[in-house]
Amino acid sequence: MKYLTFLFLKFLLLSNFVMAETIPTKSKILKEASYCIKNSQTQVCKELVSKIEKLQLVVFDQNRFKCQSSLLGLQTEIIEAYFFNNSLNERISLMIPYVIKNC
Repeated sequence: MKYLTFLFLKFLLLSNFVMAETIPTKSKILKEASYCIKNSQTQVCKELVSKIEKLQLVVFDQNRFKCQSSLLGLQTEIIEAYFFNNSLNERISLMIPYVIKNC
């Protein structure tokens, strides 16, 4: 009986199914990224940087390094758009096609 209790507690603590976060889909990230590169001064853009970071960790664990690098590039573009929003009026994303291809 002690052994079953121990296994149940171990499963409960290690699975963390109650507190699991959902990782956004690629299409949702691409849609938000396109918006943020054009309209960078929003809260959505700040949150998107964190979402991409979480997705990078997931693809890293899957050894999908091309995807991770593409996501890092997209994240960089969003940060640049946020901090340097006055430098270019018409921004285009160079990394979105790579995220589509590699992820």
